[in-house]
Amino acid sequence: MAFFHLFPAAVCLGVELTAAEVEYVRGHGPVTMCVDPDWIPFEWINEAGEHEGIAADLNRLVAERTGLRFELVRTRSWDESLALSKEGGCQVLSFLNQTPEREKWLLFTEPLFSEPNVFITREEHPFIADPGDLIDETIVFPSGTSMEEIVRRRYPNLAVRTVGTENEAIGMVSGKQADMTLRSLIVAAYTIKKEGLFNLKIAGQLPNFTNNLRMGVVRDEPILRAILDKGIGSISQRERARIVNEHVSINVQTVVDYALAVKILLGFGVLAIVGFYWNYRLKAHNAELERISRTDTLTGLPNRLKLNAVFQAEHARAKRYGHPLSIIMLDVDHFKRVNDELGHLAGDALLVAIAQAIRKTIRDCDVVGRWGGEEFLVLCPETDAPGAMLVAQRIRQAVRDAAATGRRAHTISGGVAELAPDETVDALLSRADKALYRAKDTGRDRVCGVEKEGETRTEAERT
Repeated sequence: MAFFHLFPAAVCLGVELTAAEVEYVRGHGPVTMCVDPDWIPFEWINEAGEHEGIAADLNRLVAERTGLRFELVRTRSWDESLALSKEGGCQVLSFLNQTPEREKWLLFTEPLFSEPNVFITREEHPFIADPGDLIDETIVFPSGTSMEEIVRRRYPNLAVRTVGTENEAIGMVSGKQADMTLRSLIVAAYTIKKEGLFNLKIAGQLPNFTNNLRMGVVRDEPILRAILDKGIGSISQRERARIVNEHVSINVQTVVDYALAVKILLGFGVLAIVGFYWNYRLKAHNAELERISRTDTLTGLPNRLKLNAVFQAEHARAKRYGHPLSIIMLDVDHFKRVNDELGHLAGDALLVAIAQAIRKTIRDCDVVGRWGGEEFLVLCPETDAPGAMLVAQRIRQAVRDAAATGRRAHTISGGVAELAPDETVDALLSRADKALYRAKDTGRDRVCGVEKEGETRTEAERT
C-alpha cells in the first residue's frame, strides 16, 4: 500500500475545517483510494506501484491541505477499480466524471479539473458538427469510461466498441479498425504527439458536455466529501496549469538538416510568424465576440440566445431517439421588493448569487441559463419529470442556503415539465410556465410539476 504524507489538521494550508471535520481527519486513519492504472497523462500506476500523473499531483495537494492520508489500492484496470469501489473496497475514486449510473453509489466533489472532450479521427474524416448525423460509423472506447455511457445513451446511431487501454483505442482509429474515438483534449494531444500518430486529427467536440473530473466518494461518507471539497477549493488555476505542463510537455528529438532549416527560416520565417500572429488574434477576437453574444453579462450564464440554440438541439435529439427531456423554469420570489427596498445593485448581487447556487447544484449533463429578468431556465436531457423534480428541489434548497442580501433569506419558485410526444419547444415552455405560476400562486418557495396537459402537482412545499 502507498501512503501520501499526513499533515496535521491544525496546520492545513488555507483550509478551514469544522470541529467535526478535524475530528474525522485526526481519528479516521488512511482513506483508501482506487485509480485508473492506465490513463496517461491523467493518472497511472508506475512500475514501483505508485500513483503518478495530473490526478496524483492534484490529490497530493488536497491531502496536504486537509490533513487526510490517501492509501492507494492497486488494481489492474479501470473496470476493476469501479467494481472494487462498488463493493466498498475503496472509499474514494480519484478522478472521474459524474454520471447518473455512478451516482447510484458515489457522492461527487467539486471538479478537480475541467476540459473538453474531442473526437479523434483519421485525417480524411470530415469535421463532426453533430454526432447524431453520422451513419454506419464505429467509435471505440477504453472499457468503463463515462464517455462510453454517454454515447450509448445519446447516440445509438454509432456502433460502440471497447478495448482495454487508451493506446489501443487510439491505435484502432489510426489503423482503420474504427472510425473515431472520443477522449479528453489533453489525452488526445498527448497520445497523438507521443506516439507519432500524425495521420490522426481532432475532428470536433462533444456537444454540450465538458469533462468535469471530480473525486468520487462512497455515499455513506458525506463528511469526507465535504473535507475534500475544501481541499479542492484551495487549488489555484496557476497550480493546475503548472501540474498539467509538467506532465504534458513532450520533447521530440529529430535529425535536422541545418542548412535547409536556415534557408527555410530566412525565406519564410518572418512571414509565417506575422501571419500566424494575426490569424491567432483574429480567431481569438471572433471567439470572444461569439462568447459575448451568447453570455449574460451579469451572471456569466448562457443567455436566451444560447439557451434557445441548445434547447432546439436537445429537443431534436430527444424526438429523434425517443429519449426523455425535461425543463425547469425558475423565478426569484419577491424580486421587485429587493430592488425597491435594497436597490438595484443588491438585486444584481442576488441574481449573481442565485446563478452561482444553481450552477453548483445542477448535474454535469444539465444546462442552465438566464431566461430573462429574474427568470432562469434549466434543461435536463435524458431526464424524466420525477428526476427533474429532484433537481429542482435541490436548486430550491441551495438558493435558500446561499442567497442572502440585507440579512434576509431569499427563495425561488419553479415549474417542471417533461417533453410529451409530438410536443413543440414552445408548448413545453408554456406548460413549465404554467407550473411555475401555480407555484407562485400557492405560496412561493416551492416547485410544481406538470406531467400532462392539465395535470399539475406540487412536489416541494415551503420549508
